[in-house]
Amino acid sequence: MADAYLYVMLISSLPHPVSLFGAKQTPISRIKLERRLRMLTPEDAATLTVIVGALAWFRLPLSLTEEETLERGRRAMAEVEHATLRDIIRDRLELRTCVAALRRRHRGEPAPEANPPWGYGRWTRRIAANWDEPGFRVEGAFPWIREADQLLKDGDSLGLERLLLQQVWTNLNRYRAHHLFDFEAVVIYALRWHVIDRWTHYDGAVAGERFDRLANAAMGEGAALPWDNKR
Repeated sequence: MADAYLYVMLISSLPHPVSLFGAKQTPISRIKLERRLRMLTPEDAATLTVIVGALAWFRLPLSLTEEETLERGRRAMAEVEHATLRDIIRDRLELRTCVAALRRRHRGEPAPEANPPWGYGRWTRRIAANWDEPGFRVEGAFPWIREADQLLKDGDSLGLERLLLQQVWTNLNRYRAHHLFDFEAVVIYALRWHVIDRWTHYDGAVAGERFDRLANAAMGEGAALPWDNKR
């Protein structure tokens, strides 16, 4: 069976969510999703693993340094050939970089030096150069950053979580509009599934503590393995 037809069947078998924050549960169970994803070719399954590994957050070891987290992202960018999936990885790592910068500044740290690398992407120099500006002068690329800064100052973990998940959800939907029945669509579905799973399992107190701890070991927000059932 041709891969293209196989993925049409796979995507057609997956129930799609209508909204993020209105969801009470994921549109398909974890077990059923795992079974459906077995339809992936070995090569595509390996690519999905690389992408999830680069974006993982819930299961990142607390001992993982920022440089090690960055290296995961660099490896994924080097190994993944699909242009859309590379853009998704880049967007998520740049979002993490913004959140990491906000949290560093909130802790009273000075602007980071270029070496060792502290973030990922196109905006690290501008952020460091405009450390005292509320939005680091990157509001054009990240219009949500000032709101995130205020939520952080207010100690509103739930509000911050909701805001960041909304950015991830919006970005994934933007890419999804151009990929309906291909491998990219499968990856996007898996990532969207996890965003819903994360929101429906959200615990404000636990998440706030976990976020604070991980911010010292890795970079901010991301997604765990959509089929990682450890909590």
